[in-house]
Amino acid sequence: MKVCTDACLFGAWVSNKATEKPAARILDLGTGTGLLSLMYAQKSSTSQIDAIEIDPAAAVQASENFLSSPWKDRLNMILADATSYAFSHSYDFILSNPPFFENDLKSKKAERNLALHSEALTLEDLLNIISRQISPKGRFAILLPWQRSAYFESLCLKKGFYLLERVSVKQTPRHAFFRTMLLFSAKENEVQDSEIIIQNSPGIYSPEFIRLLRAYYLAF
Repeated sequence: MKVCTDACLFGAWVSNKATEKPAARILDLGTGTGLLSLMYAQKSSTSQIDAIEIDPAAAVQASENFLSSPWKDRLNMILADATSYAFSHSYDFILSNPPFFENDLKSKKAERNLALHSEALTLEDLLNIISRQISPKGRFAILLPWQRSAYFESLCLKKGFYLLERVSVKQTPRHAFFRTMLLFSAKENEVQDSEIIIQNSPGIYSPEFIRLLRAYYLAF
């Protein structure tokens, strides 16, 4: 699966939470090639990270990526269906870049459907897993299409989770919002609302995007 700019942005944003409030155990739901886990491990020197993935080919690639990284001792790859897997731990931080396009035209390739659609993991399934596995003081973060964020926020309220941060993402100043990065916990707090523009003009990344990705992009 290709590494997308919005996934990198989410990985950098969520990894900053590791420096703000260190978490001992992390769960990456639907890790794909392991991008988010690797980015988080780079920022956190102590966190133990479990990454679960249902697609065998993606899991193999994630395992290879983990073993090639300096943080392999803190990264654990799990090939399983997260909806039925018996996790051994609760988690202080859960992160996910879940299947997106529930109602869009589907790819002819089965593995692409698993990655891009909610065939294997709906938002309701995802939230049920989070509810079971998150520690009492834990937090979780998710990347969603902008038009799906309000629906997911309503699901979270029904489960007793409160929005802490919402970051709406645009490709350029002329584009509409297309992604939302959300942070939740079981403790109600004032919501921090902001936005990020990826490029101020074609080929020119915004200062905020550069600040977040500097630790990961060689070009910065």
